[in-house]
Amino acid sequence: MAVYTVHAPATADVRTSPDKVIFVRDGFYFWAFVAAIVWLIWHRLWLALVGYITIAIVGEIAFKFMNIGLEARFIVMFLFALLVGFEAGSLRRWKLSRGKWRQLDVVVADNEEAAERRFFDRWDGNAQRNEPRGSLSPLPPLPRASLPPQDDVVGFFPQPGAPR
Repeated sequence: MAVYTVHAPATADVRTSPDKVIFVRDGFYFWAFVAAIVWLIWHRLWLALVGYITIAIVGEIAFKFMNIGLEARFIVMFLFALLVGFEAGSLRRWKLSRGKWRQLDVVVADNEEAAERRFFDRWDGNAQRNEPRGSLSPLPPLPRASLPPQDDVVGFFPQPGAPR
């Protein structure tokens, strides 16, 4: 089962324009790992693309000046590609949050189609609310213990307030 975050433009009403809703899967993105530059361009993640290219170029220049071998370069770039593959969903969510999108919900489903069905089945239609559906509301204060005070205290200090 995959976890999807549901995003919509801040100005859009989900009830009247459900086609503007985007589902972003959390997890490893294979194509972002294999072809990061193409994947970043495909999803229009321009700032992430500039950062990726900058880090790659600076890393290669640093490896060149430090006379680091090809094996170490390969390992570092492999780990960098692995990082991009794992954080690709977070990069998409970051782009959406910068573009005035709001996160509506978190859905667990087998695939994106099932996530869409599950989201729209349980969507309450309250488009005015800016918080996700599953967010925690403030809890009421806990009730005070209504036990009568005891003279005997169990533990290392048998009498409250007594010198130690």
